[in-house]
Amino acid sequence: MLLEDYRNERLKKLDELRERGIEPYPSKSQRNTKICDVINHFDEKAGQEVCVAGRIVAIRSFGKLVFLKLKDYTGEVQIFMRASSEETPAGMLGAKDVRLLDTGDFIEATGKVDKSQTGEISVFSDFVRLLTKSLRPLPEKFTNKEERYRRRYVDMNVNPEVRERLVRRSRFWQATREFMNEHGFIEINIPVLEHTTGGADATPFVTHMNALDEDFYLRISHELPLKRLLGGGFEKVYDIGPRFRNEGVDDEHLPEHIAFESYAAYENYEDGMKLYEEMIKYVAKKTWGTLQFHVGGFDINLDCEWPRYKYADLLREKFDVDVFNPDREQLIKILLENWDAKDLKKEEFVRKLNNTSTPHLIDDVWKLIRKTSAGPYWVIEEPLSLSPLAKKSPDNPLVTERFHPVIAGTEMGNGFSELNDPLDQLGRFEEQQAARDAGDEEAQMLDRDFVEMLEYGMPPACGWGNSERNFWLLEGVPGREAVPFPTMKRAD
Repeated sequence: MLLEDYRNERLKKLDELRERGIEPYPSKSQRNTKICDVINHFDEKAGQEVCVAGRIVAIRSFGKLVFLKLKDYTGEVQIFMRASSEETPAGMLGAKDVRLLDTGDFIEATGKVDKSQTGEISVFSDFVRLLTKSLRPLPEKFTNKEERYRRRYVDMNVNPEVRERLVRRSRFWQATREFMNEHGFIEINIPVLEHTTGGADATPFVTHMNALDEDFYLRISHELPLKRLLGGGFEKVYDIGPRFRNEGVDDEHLPEHIAFESYAAYENYEDGMKLYEEMIKYVAKKTWGTLQFHVGGFDINLDCEWPRYKYADLLREKFDVDVFNPDREQLIKILLENWDAKDLKKEEFVRKLNNTSTPHLIDDVWKLIRKTSAGPYWVIEEPLSLSPLAKKSPDNPLVTERFHPVIAGTEMGNGFSELNDPLDQLGRFEEQQAARDAGDEEAQMLDRDFVEMLEYGMPPACGWGNSERNFWLLEGVPGREAVPFPTMKRAD
């Protein structure tokens, strides 16, 4: 049968139910017991009357006997129905009415808990009450990736591991909050709409606010508003929420995703590495119950003290690149030698390289190293040209007090001692704005209000941010597999 035929058949049943005076979509259920309680506490529940509710996942009928498999979020149980000589109560369905039920329908069943002759834990109920009539049958298999992403509600029912992954995702962020709260941080939600967006190298989304008749940007980072809070007197703050970057979709990037950023006054990047190494381990243990992972072809053990490597040393040792006196032609040659035809056609790739600023070319070469690194380790002291918001190192003014953890070929976060010199910050913003004016859409904008805040004074601080990419990575799935409703091109 075609889906349309199934739907038409169920619509006929819907009409018959209503003709009988049965409301197929009542507003409330009388459920008083979850299915897991019936299964896990059978000795306690045996002989007791319970009311359970859930979705029908299987129907078997043998004359006067009907067996329904009922599933709620917590588990499955059998509903044992026997044809009754009693008159069917108003609004209820008996064994003889089973033809009006379909898999996918939600029902509630009231009856005593016992075991069937085959020893299966069951709820013995003569009559059931319809809670929701399903008009479309759930497929037995659901494997087409695009269909799964478009109809996640079907995907979660047919492939329950998807739903369990989202439970772990929730646990991941819950553990992050627990850790930060225990370490004296305060969660402050900050705006999503900004006049000037910054805090990262990314192309923003633009929207229009009718009330003010002005364009706004959807934030690409939490950074600048949170640091304004430090200027306002807070000492330890963080926020967890969505950010938006108008860029491509791949295994490690989604234009909309959840991110976390935090800032601690009177601390520097040394303090940050210690704290956030502890946090990553804490969150991993709470979410997956282990610190050992096999992801992306790498065997990862987080349960160690992570070594530290300088950014400039890694590029010099691998590619003989001098990040302080970069040779643009050398950088382009390295990237062309490592060009992947799956990403862009060669002529498009060459055009992109020619339009990319030299600091971003350096970072693209660094990513070639990162992709082959198992980790965990910290990359420290990125060049000043790549870190417009980080404080210079007192030992080497060409680098910043910046740190990244590298795990399984991915940067698992970004932190640094925050720049709080307003004149230095203004100069770096102006350099970024000049690059933006020259065509680099990912260069940061000049934020005059932020510079003004710094002129009033912001204490020395360490900042840190990571996105849910950390969850995707340790879960071992691409980004779109790990979010409930991935963004897709419109289709009817």
